[in-house]
Amino acid sequence: MPKYFIIAYDIFDTKRAYKVRKLVYEYAMGGQKSALEVLLNKAELKEIIEKIKPLLKDDDRVNILEVEEMPLLLGRADVLAYDKGVIIV
Repeated sequence: MPKYFIIAYDIFDTKRAYKVRKLVYEYAMGGQKSALEVLLNKAELKEIIEKIKPLLKDDDRVNILEVEEMPLLLGRADVLAYDKGVIIV
């Protein structure tokens, strides 16, 4: 069963930042700039970690935070329906 995660990154090189951003946005459901909400199952979580690792250097930082319960949504935020294979724009 998929779980919500927040992936936040701070990459010090523009080219590496672009590569990480492009990778994370493939999984993103929302968020802003370098902090994105993703819905991942265990296999997808492992996959994204393995893809990110080779892109990082010593000064870079990526935090993947699991959201234990349904997120608290404020303002116009809404939980998005997610089906594998659906592209959310």
